[in-house]
Amino acid sequence: MEKLQNEIREFTKARNWGGNHDARNLAISISLEASELLEHFQWKSGEEAVAHNRQEIVDEAADVFIYLLQFADLLGIDLEEAARAKMKKNAVKYPV
Repeated sequence: MEKLQNEIREFTKARNWGGNHDARNLAISISLEASELLEHFQWKSGEEAVAHNRQEIVDEAADVFIYLLQFADLLGIDLEEAARAKMKKNAVKYPV
């Protein structure tokens, strides 16, 4: 994941976009891109949406992931560690 984060940093730096990538703007961007992902499923079944819009769905999921990686990078969040910790909390909250 570190290699991908480095690639994203370089991509952003090359376009001089860093000034806009604070925590607030990245959080907003995550939400906006997630909404764009959701839009492909509006008024359709999940199967129908994927069948007709798979590449667009993939692209929007990638946008969400990229912004999330930028957000985590900025705040020093290890997403793998955070996900594992959250799964442990969820296991206690929602036992089998």
